[in-house]
Amino acid sequence: MQVEIAPPSIPVGQFKTFGRYGPAYEIIKPLRQLEDGDWMVDIVMVETGEHAEYRLTSINDDPDAH
Repeated sequence: MQVEIAPPSIPVGQFKTFGRYGPAYEIIKPLRQLEDGDWMVDIVMVETGEHAEYRLTSINDDPDAH
Protein backbone atom coordinates (compact mmCIF):
# COMPACT_ATOMS: atom_id res chain seq x y z
CA MET A 1 0.00 0.00 0.00
CA GLN A 2 1.34 3.42 -1.00
CA VAL A 3 0.95 6.20 1.53
CA GLU A 4 -0.05 9.67 0.30
CA ILE A 5 2.15 12.36 1.79
CA ALA A 6 0.88 15.93 1.76
CA PRO A 7 3.32 18.31 0.10
CA PRO A 8 4.82 21.16 2.09
CA SER A 9 3.71 24.72 1.45
CA ILE A 10 4.39 25.39 -2.23
CA PRO A 11 3.82 28.92 -3.57
CA VAL A 12 1.59 27.88 -6.50
CA GLY A 13 1.04 30.73 -8.95
CA GLN A 14 4.15 32.61 -7.84
CA PHE A 15 6.68 33.79 -10.44
CA LYS A 16 10.40 33.25 -9.86
CA THR A 17 13.60 33.45 -11.89
CA PHE A 18 16.43 30.95 -12.24
CA GLY A 19 19.01 32.77 -10.17
CA ARG A 20 19.28 36.52 -10.16
CA TYR A 21 19.26 37.09 -13.92
CA GLY A 22 17.74 33.90 -15.32
CA PRO A 23 14.46 33.46 -17.18
CA ALA A 24 11.17 33.68 -15.31
CA TYR A 25 8.96 30.70 -14.50
CA GLU A 26 5.61 30.14 -12.81
CA ILE A 27 5.07 27.51 -10.12
CA ILE A 28 2.18 25.24 -11.19
CA LYS A 29 1.78 22.30 -8.79
CA PRO A 30 3.61 19.72 -6.67
CA LEU A 31 4.20 16.42 -8.48
CA ARG A 32 5.84 13.90 -6.15
CA GLN A 33 8.10 13.51 -3.17
CA LEU A 34 11.62 12.27 -3.83
CA GLU A 35 13.52 9.69 -1.81
CA ASP A 36 15.63 12.41 -0.19
CA GLY A 37 12.48 14.17 1.07
CA ASP A 38 12.57 16.98 -1.49
CA TRP A 39 9.63 17.52 -3.87
CA MET A 40 9.47 17.74 -7.65
CA VAL A 41 7.28 20.63 -8.77
CA ASP A 42 5.73 21.36 -12.17
CA ILE A 43 6.81 24.78 -13.47
CA VAL A 44 6.17 26.59 -16.75
CA MET A 45 8.62 28.94 -18.47
CA VAL A 46 7.03 32.36 -18.97
CA GLU A 47 8.68 33.06 -22.34
CA THR A 48 8.10 29.68 -24.01
CA GLY A 49 5.21 28.04 -22.16
CA GLU A 50 7.34 24.91 -21.76
CA HIS A 51 6.67 22.78 -18.67
CA ALA A 52 9.51 21.31 -16.64
CA GLU A 53 10.06 19.53 -13.35
CA TYR A 54 12.12 21.42 -10.79
CA ARG A 55 13.14 20.67 -7.20
CA LEU A 56 11.36 22.59 -4.44
CA THR A 57 14.67 23.29 -2.66
CA SER A 58 15.89 25.04 -5.83
CA ILE A 59 12.61 26.99 -6.12
CA ASN A 60 13.05 28.16 -2.53
CA ASP A 61 16.56 29.44 -3.39
CA ASP A 62 15.43 31.37 -6.49
CA PRO A 63 14.41 35.04 -6.23
CA ASP A 64 10.92 36.33 -6.95
CA ALA A 65 10.45 37.64 -10.49
CA HIS A 66 9.78 41.37 -10.86
